[in-house]
Amino acid sequence: MDANPVLAEAVRGNWVENRHRGAFAVIDADGRIIASAGDIERAIFPRSAIKSMQALAIFSEHADEKFHHSGEELALACASHHGEDEHVTGVSRFLERMGLGVDDLECGAHQPTNPAARKALRARGEQPSALHNNCSGKHSGMLSVALAMGVDPHGYVEREHPVQKRVRAAIETVIGEPLSEDRCGTDGCSIPTFAAPLRAFAYGFARMATGQRLEAEQATAARRLFDAATAHPHLVSGTGHPDETIMKAFKGRVMQKVGAEAVQCGAIRDKGWGYAIKCDDGNVTASQTMLAALLLQFADPDDEQRRMLEALKRQPIKNVRGLVVGEMRAAEPFHGL
Repeated sequence: MDANPVLAEAVRGNWVENRHRGAFAVIDADGRIIASAGDIERAIFPRSAIKSMQALAIFSEHADEKFHHSGEELALACASHHGEDEHVTGVSRFLERMGLGVDDLECGAHQPTNPAARKALRARGEQPSALHNNCSGKHSGMLSVALAMGVDPHGYVEREHPVQKRVRAAIETVIGEPLSEDRCGTDGCSIPTFAAPLRAFAYGFARMATGQRLEAEQATAARRLFDAATAHPHLVSGTGHPDETIMKAFKGRVMQKVGAEAVQCGAIRDKGWGYAIKCDDGNVTASQTMLAALLLQFADPDDEQRRMLEALKRQPIKNVRGLVVGEMRAAEPFHGL
């Protein structure tokens, strides 16, 4: 198998220090490939990049009707939030409205991703809880699925729990691929993660963006989730994160979500195109430059959006003193698109 092309490179001084290989696909809702590079049939773990697909289970089990989930709650269900006050408060209320609390979350605890939130927590002498976990909103959504189904929520993260079976079925529906037990792992937040071709995730985001080839109820659910995420980009990520910056700048036209190990997925909604990117070595910064290059080529940015993406496409590398000593930049395959 041929190696994937170099899609980003780290330059120090006047010399390329690291080359980052990867693959990407831009696909429409009919499965037509608009553009691609690398092996888009190779199965990848999408990790948190497909939280909006996982959140479709909220609608398939009518938890949205039972609990009247707000746009903010749906955004948190799609989020990898940074543990800032708005995130923690939002998830707390999400749980309280269902009669649940932090002890019902099975995602584990970690320090807030946001440095200021992390510093404030330490200054108060407090320990992080599961509310600070970047996946706590997604887990709250999964708990709502359990309650709507009338099943014991305990162990909802396990592969054979009814909740995870519904989540798996929702993903399979939109990507048009079976999720195989022989390509399954455990995500950082303890739920199952299934590998599938990179192409399939781009296709799934195109279908969610358009509603094509989905039942009416599924199409409505997908639209509500994308609307919620793009209306509340800060809840989906955090202050200054590219997901927030991109969705805020594109004012609902682009749904964007990062996943661990340098996965980027989303949709250019007004074109009905989905995209998926994977940087082979897991370098998230490199994947951000790939993402910026892709959106510059395919999202028809205006001048303000273009400036934002150009800055993301060429990110400075600084040393300990804060001096700019190089840059991470998108590489040649994008230049010829």
